[in-house]
Amino acid sequence: MQSPAKLVWMDGRLVPWADARVHVMASTLHYGVGVFEGVRCYAQPNGTPAIFRLEDHVDRLIDSARCVAMELPFDRAALVQACKEVVRANGFADCYLRPVALHDFGEPGLGAQNPVRVAIVAFQWGAYLGKEGLEHGIQTTISSWVRHHPGAAMMRAKISGQYVTSVLAKRLAKQNGFDEAIFCDAQGYVCEGTGENLFIVRKGVLKTPPTYAAILAGITRDSVLEIARELAKERALEVREEPFLRDELFLADEAFFTGTAAELTPIRSIDRRPVGAGTRGPITAELQARFFRAARGEDPRWRRWLAPVS
Repeated sequence: MQSPAKLVWMDGRLVPWADARVHVMASTLHYGVGVFEGVRCYAQPNGTPAIFRLEDHVDRLIDSARCVAMELPFDRAALVQACKEVVRANGFADCYLRPVALHDFGEPGLGAQNPVRVAIVAFQWGAYLGKEGLEHGIQTTISSWVRHHPGAAMMRAKISGQYVTSVLAKRLAKQNGFDEAIFCDAQGYVCEGTGENLFIVRKGVLKTPPTYAAILAGITRDSVLEIARELAKERALEVREEPFLRDELFLADEAFFTGTAAELTPIRSIDRRPVGAGTRGPITAELQARFFRAARGEDPRWRRWLAPVS
């Protein structure tokens, strides 16, 4: 985080940053049953910032809450307006938003259904994996941790407690000199990063694991797939959603991560093996450029993805 905000939207009103607090006995702090989103807002050519795919993110927050039987005290329209309000109140253009819903304190124990609080934080946050990473790619490693089995986790939901494994894998990767970790599932199929979806390019074919795999159905992932299918109409590129194994990952000509925080970040190496030429590949570079043009309102084809803050 580069700088905090002045105001946080919390339970229906704006409060000063320092006053956005929950109790130490909040149930979500103890048991991890909370849900959250990551959303980006981008400056636009007309001077009015716009939030990228805002309604899709709010819909996923609501879906995540349904998955854990959490009744949100605000409806879809209120949450959409709250996201805009917190950006506007802080005077941000480019920023990151973190909507979060959590169970507050009340009855102790696993079976308690405690009151739900909702907060939306906006703050300035640059390239999650570094500006250098966006331009030249990052170094990754295959994690020794295995992605959650769909029988033990709800892969369509962004549930706070499900990210413990991601934290452990990310910490280990950083300790060993890598920027990010890549998960496989229990059968050895490649899944995703600790907080990003994964794409590879090999011999003119762009691949990403399908949504029935042990991955989050990322909103940036979906955006890049749409952009890639448009690109495929202009050049020899095939786009597939299908499982692939670790060896195919090692043999890729290009690879990259997608995610709200990561945006579209190239991968230059995996376990010290260079990916392709060891730098951002041409298809990755083209998709990255098109993605940022879409997010920044410079391509009218994707204007439907933008929610103006005004």
